[in-house]
Amino acid sequence: MHGCRSCASLRRSVMITCPGRHLPLVQLHAKKGEKGSDSELKADKDGVSDESKVDSGVPEVPVPPDDTPEVLNKALSGLSSRWKNWWVRGILTLAMISFFFFIIYLGPMVLMMIVLCVQIKCFHEIITIGYNVYHSYDLPWFRTLSWYFLLCVNYFFYGETVTDYFFTLVQREEPLRILSKYHRFISFALYLTGFCMFVLSLVKKHYRLQFYMFGWTHVTLLIVVTQSHLIIHNLFEGMIWFIVPISCVICNDIMAYMFGFFFGRTPLIKLSPKKTWEGFIGGLFATIVFGIMLSYVMAGYRYFVCPVEFNNDSNRFQVDCEPSELFQLQEYSLPGVLESVTGWTTVHLYPFQIHSIALSSFASIVGPFGGFFASGFKRAFKIKDFANTIPGHGGIMDRFDCQYIMATFVNVYIASFIRGPNPSKVVQQLLALRSDQQLYIFNSLKAHLTEKGLLRAAEAAA
Repeated sequence: MHGCRSCASLRRSVMITCPGRHLPLVQLHAKKGEKGSDSELKADKDGVSDESKVDSGVPEVPVPPDDTPEVLNKALSGLSSRWKNWWVRGILTLAMISFFFFIIYLGPMVLMMIVLCVQIKCFHEIITIGYNVYHSYDLPWFRTLSWYFLLCVNYFFYGETVTDYFFTLVQREEPLRILSKYHRFISFALYLTGFCMFVLSLVKKHYRLQFYMFGWTHVTLLIVVTQSHLIIHNLFEGMIWFIVPISCVICNDIMAYMFGFFFGRTPLIKLSPKKTWEGFIGGLFATIVFGIMLSYVMAGYRYFVCPVEFNNDSNRFQVDCEPSELFQLQEYSLPGVLESVTGWTTVHLYPFQIHSIALSSFASIVGPFGGFFASGFKRAFKIKDFANTIPGHGGIMDRFDCQYIMATFVNVYIASFIRGPNPSKVVQQLLALRSDQQLYIFNSLKAHLTEKGLLRAAEAAA
């Protein structure tokens, strides 16, 4: 009898101590009235991952209230939440596209200001998330320093852009010339001031958190400000390099949503449960067709294809030039397969249309990963959207998460396959040199052209 009791006790102790037998331990604790609840038991049965335990320590950002206009709420009150969201997103999308067309009509300089406004708003949304998560610590100077660093980085990037693209204007104005000459030193001095202010703001017991938020600010600057600066560069190369990529991302977002809404059955990625393979593939083909058609329409207008330049005579920024071969119709022979289907042997296309296939393909295949990255970020902090700026869409960052990675690709694509040295910029830089430096370059260039036979020795001597 005593042996049986000892065996039962031994079995019970084994069940408690054995790492592979957690369930009996929980049940035993429950019977004894110790800590543990039915929900904890269910969690153990379902195999909750360690990641959820780690994330449980992250403060949740308050969910912003629904800011859908009351007019839309009343008009769509009889619809289900699924269709109500569909109509709200659709109406606001059409409104945003109309506003985008209006901004294009106003010209490249207004577009540049809009890009700056969008950049500031995206930065504000991300920094606000960080502040809402950790505001209880009352970190000194956190928001002030964040905005100060934003100002410093924008001063550096926009100063570089002005000097690079509008060199004649800079050299003509004395204050601008001085700022341009010492631009990088001034930028570094401004940043160094912010760095020293951050060090002085360090508070005991919060060092780790303050350095974490310092990194938060700088990563936000890298993602938002740096890439919005590349958007400005693309714009100055010609509005077509700005409009087509942005429009391809918008088209892919809309068409992937439409295909997924009506035909979506197969989940695409766990980070975005609503994304489906049907929407991904449908958006890909629709975006490629859209990109080719939009490029054909825009390539015929100088307003869209010419770089933005400053005219010294009129003291104005202008968009006027002789279009390059990239925007002149060329005749192409069709492959045999397409010839048998269409019955055409040749087609007339702008070379830019071929490049638009690469742009639209990237917008459809790689561009969505910008959205997946944003989804992972939002899941990490248990929020649905970055903000509630646009009803049915979330914040501005929710609409531009794919645009930034697209802007980087376009800038790299132009530098790698399109843009060559700009003769006018080279001449402008030569004119800024000293007289002895100009003579040295002149003699070196003359000797080089004579050696290649492009300039006869007699002419060179004369």
